[in-house]
Amino acid sequence: MRSSHHHNHHARRLLCLTALACFVAGGTAYACTRKAAVPQLPELPAESLAQPAENGTQQSTLTAAQAQALLDDPRMILVSRTHPITEDYPVETKECGSATAINKTLQTEAANAFLSMQAAAARDGVDVRMQSGYRSVSYQKKLYDNKTQYYRNKGLSEAAAREKAAAIVNPPGCSEHNCGLAADLNSPEHTGLDEGFEKTAAFRWLCEHAGDYGFILRYPKDAEDKTEIIYEPWHWRYVGVENAAKINASGLCFEDYIAALQQIAG
Repeated sequence: MRSSHHHNHHARRLLCLTALACFVAGGTAYACTRKAAVPQLPELPAESLAQPAENGTQQSTLTAAQAQALLDDPRMILVSRTHPITEDYPVETKECGSATAINKTLQTEAANAFLSMQAAAARDGVDVRMQSGYRSVSYQKKLYDNKTQYYRNKGLSEAAAREKAAAIVNPPGCSEHNCGLAADLNSPEHTGLDEGFEKTAAFRWLCEHAGDYGFILRYPKDAEDKTEIIYEPWHWRYVGVENAAKINASGLCFEDYIAALQQIAG
């Protein structure tokens, strides 16, 4: 995972408010203004955050209680530079990584979902592999400290070394991998964890089917100012099937979706 240096907070607030307005209007307008990953993610029912009413029409948005319930779902945890998790964050894991995987496990529910997704892809003749999953906060600290020391050795000041290290390795607790719900995926067709993965059959299959197994493309194109992470076609995040459908239908990146839920929840 690599970081972007976009920090336009005014623009982010404006986008969040725009997104919220679009939810009230039906949830499709904002989605149409964003460039999706290439190839474009499949269009799901334009439910956004709207809920079906008894007469078959849609209410304008979620209730505060419904929004709060989504925010309380442990699968919807937001992990980032501004939302770090603690070293005692509880994680039960299961192995699902390939033989060459660096970190072979995910949270158990996410691992089971990945294995089901992998089997479904295989039935379609597509080979999807989990190359890097759960990293403990202490393991993340080791990676970050090692990278910081590398730049110290090159003569950088302490502050400069930490900043340079953070651009490549997230500080401990700030990586999605620390919660065990993030999976870096690849395939024999393209083993590198880089943008070249978007040209593979595996990526095309994931764009069409990953939501059916509860995974979303976590860091899409043109969302760097909100995610603060560059476009990563290899990085997929487990949120659960129903949550993935809602997020994909909204057309929003995860940060904006969470921000909109928080505004509705009050």
